[in-house]
Amino acid sequence: MRKFLFASFLILLSIQVNAQSVADYISAPFPTYMTAAPDGKAVAWVFNDKGERNVFYAKAPDYTAQKLTDYKGDIGVDLGPVVFSPNGKTLLFVRGNSRNSAGQAANPAQLQENTDKKIYSLDIDSGKTRWFSPGMSPVFSPNGEQVAYLIGGSVYLKAASDTTDSVKQLFTARGNASMLSFSPDGKYLAFVSGRTDHSFVGLWDLEKKQLTYAESSLDFDSYPTWSPDGKKLAYLRIPNILNLLPFTSIKAANPWSIRLLDIATLKAEEVWKADQGRGSVMVDDLPAISERLWWTPNGSLVFPWEKNNWMQLYAVNPKTKEVRHLTPGEGQVEWVQSSFTKNELLVTHNIGNIDRRQVSRLDLSTFELELLSDPNSINWAPVRIENGLAWLESNWNRPGWPMIQTYGQKKMLAETLFPGNFAKTFSKPEAVKIKAKDGFETSAQLFLPANYDPKKKYPAVIFIHGGSRRQMLLGYNYGLYYSHTYGAQQFFASQGYIALTINYRSGIGYGMDFREEENYGAGGASEVQDVMAAADFLAGRSDVDASRIAPWGGSYGGYLTAHALSQAPEKFHVGVDIHGVHNWNNDIPVFAPWYAPEKFPKMAELAFKSSPMAYVDKWVDPVLLIHGDDDRNVLFSESVELAEVLRKQGVDVEQLVFPDEVHAFLLHQNWVKAFDATYQFITKHSLDKK
Repeated sequence: MRKFLFASFLILLSIQVNAQSVADYISAPFPTYMTAAPDGKAVAWVFNDKGERNVFYAKAPDYTAQKLTDYKGDIGVDLGPVVFSPNGKTLLFVRGNSRNSAGQAANPAQLQENTDKKIYSLDIDSGKTRWFSPGMSPVFSPNGEQVAYLIGGSVYLKAASDTTDSVKQLFTARGNASMLSFSPDGKYLAFVSGRTDHSFVGLWDLEKKQLTYAESSLDFDSYPTWSPDGKKLAYLRIPNILNLLPFTSIKAANPWSIRLLDIATLKAEEVWKADQGRGSVMVDDLPAISERLWWTPNGSLVFPWEKNNWMQLYAVNPKTKEVRHLTPGEGQVEWVQSSFTKNELLVTHNIGNIDRRQVSRLDLSTFELELLSDPNSINWAPVRIENGLAWLESNWNRPGWPMIQTYGQKKMLAETLFPGNFAKTFSKPEAVKIKAKDGFETSAQLFLPANYDPKKKYPAVIFIHGGSRRQMLLGYNYGLYYSHTYGAQQFFASQGYIALTINYRSGIGYGMDFREEENYGAGGASEVQDVMAAADFLAGRSDVDASRIAPWGGSYGGYLTAHALSQAPEKFHVGVDIHGVHNWNNDIPVFAPWYAPEKFPKMAELAFKSSPMAYVDKWVDPVLLIHGDDDRNVLFSESVELAEVLRKQGVDVEQLVFPDEVHAFLLHQNWVKAFDATYQFITKHSLDKK
C-alpha cells in the first residue's frame, strides 16, 4: 500500500515540479463589453485584470490601446457596460454592484463606501471621468444631448452635459421599466413595463410629456424596436405560461408573435406568429442579448425562431408576410450585433462548428451569410469598424482577447498587457461522445495529463458546468466564470489528472431537443444519468484509476456533483460542490416568487425527488462546500443545511466560505482560493485513496 501511495505521489510530483499555479491559468485580463464608436473609427472595452477593472480604448488608424480609467486593485466592484455618445467623443459606463433582496449592494471586499451601481461620463479627448448619476442601462438620445437610464425600475432623464448632482425621474408609472429605446427622431422613448405576469410596451412623448400604453395586453409585450424612419415600432407578444416551474422541460406553449405599431395612428397589427408546437416558446436564454428584432433597409424584420430545433434567424416582410430562413445548418445563433453601416448583422453562432463559436456577416440586402472568423478558434462579441472588424477571440491555450482586423491584417489589441507568466503547459482538449444508460448521448471534452503515458493509471476529475443553459467549448470560454473553470481543468491536467468536462442534457449549443430533454432538472433530474455515464466512461478507460474519480462544479454543477455523491458513492471517492442547489423547493422561489411548495404539492413532491437531499442518506464520500454568503442565485442556506445533514451522518465535510461574496465571484482572489482549495482537497483524497 505504501509503495502504491509513494508511486502515485511521484507521478504527481514529477509533473508539479515544472508546473505553474492554478492562478497562472486565469491570470490574463478578461475582456468584456466590446463596443464600437458610431462612425466605426474607435472601439472600447473593459478589461478585468485579476479583479482590477478598467475601460480601454483604441482608435483608427493604428488602434493603439489606451487605458482610460485608473481603478486600482481587486476590490470586487463591477464595471460595464460601456456606451459611446452619437458623436463618439464621450463614453458612459456603469460601475458598481447590484443589490440583494435586502437592498444591499454587493461588497465582498468590505469597502467602507457605497458600492451601488453608478453611471460615469468619460470625455475621451481629455481622459477625464466625472460622476453622472446613480443608475444603470444608460441610453443616449439620437442627438446625444440627453441620457435616459434606470434607477430601481424607474426611468430617469438627464442632459448629457449636466455636471450637477441633479437626479430627476422622467415620469411616474407602475411596474418595472426596462429595454429603453429612443425613436430615431428623439421624440419618443419606448420602454417595457414589467407587471409580474404580463408586460406592456410604453411610449413616453418627450415633447407632450405624455405616457401611453398603445396596445396593452394579457401577454408579455417586449423587445420594442424602431423602424429606421421611426414610423413603426415592432415588438414581441409572448403569452404567459401559468405556473411553469423553472428548470423543467418545455417544448410547446401558446405561440408568440410579432406586432407592428403605427406611431401616427397608435394602431397595431400582427405581422407574424409562430406555429403551434416546436418553436412556439420564446426562449429567454437565446439569443443571449436584450434584442429579438432587427429591421432591414427594405423594411423586413429579422427575428430568432426555433422552428427547426435550432435557435436561428428568419426574416418576415410585414407587407407580404413572406418568411425566409437566413441561417440554416446544425447549430444555434447566440448573439446578434447591428452595425454602423446599417446593411448587416454580425452573428455569433456555432453552426457547422458545434463546440466553438464563429462570427458571420449577414447581408441585410441579399440575406447572404459570410463566415468572418477562424474556424479553429472561438470568436464572439464582433463590432464593425471602418475598413474592418473588432471582436474577442480565444483558443485551447489562450483565453479571450480583443482582436482587430483592418484591410485584411489581424492583430491583438493591447498585446503588451498579456501576462508573461501565463501558464505554458496545456492539454489540447479532445471532443468525445458519451451515452447514458437511457440511450441519451452527450458531448464532452477530454484533457490528457502533461507527459501522458498510456500505460499509467491516472486519477480523474469531471467538471460539471452551471446554468444549466451553458456550453463548455474546445477552448477558453467566452464567459468569465467558465473561462476560469476551463483554466482550472487545464491546471488539473498539468498536475497529472485526466480531466473530463461534460456538456450534459439541458445545456445549450446542441438544439432545443437537447436543451429541453424530458424530465430534466426539477422535473426528474434526468441529466444525473449523464454524470453517471461520464464516470463510467472514465472508469472504462485503461489509463484511469477507477477508484479515484472526483466530480466538481458550481451552481447547477454543484447540484449535479451533490447528486453524484449521494446517488452513486461507489463511482466516486470525493467531490467539490460550489454553491450548489440541494433542494429545489428551497431555491425555486428565488427565480419564481409565485411558487410555494405547500400550494403545489405534486410539483413539490417531484421537485424534492429531483433534488440531492432526497438521496442524501446514501452519501459517504468527503465533500468540500464552497459558497459566498451574499449569493443571489443559490441560497447560502442550501450549503448550511447540507453540511448539517452530512455531519450527522459522519461524512467528512470541509468548507470555504466567502463573506459578502455573490454567485459569480466579484473578487479575483476568491476564484483563485476556490480553485486552489478544489485542487488541494481532491488531491489529498486521491493520494489517501491509494
